[in-house]
Amino acid sequence: MDLAVIWDKFAEHLQSFEGVEDFEMKKIAGIPFIYIRGTLPKEKLEELIKIASAKSMRGKRLHSETVYVRQKDCQSVYRHRFYVPQEKMFCCGNLCVDCIRLRG
Repeated sequence: MDLAVIWDKFAEHLQSFEGVEDFEMKKIAGIPFIYIRGTLPKEKLEELIKIASAKSMRGKRLHSETVYVRQKDCQSVYRHRFYVPQEKMFCCGNLCVDCIRLRG
């Protein structure tokens, strides 16, 4: 799965919302940060980020995490990442307590 495609879809969805003027993603020390310029309040902007994430991850086994960093003038900064859940996807044959075969 190529996360670049997910990021592209995320950017398209986020920029399509009314009130979002500009969007930029930067990786700093390997951590992705999103810079959003707009006139929306913080709560509404975070709701739109969740909606855009859900739309871009639809049909994939991904999760997203968004953490508010700061706001200056009309620009908000968030740490945002897409990640694969850390759970077993197959049986390794070691009779583990949390084996996928034991799920109901």
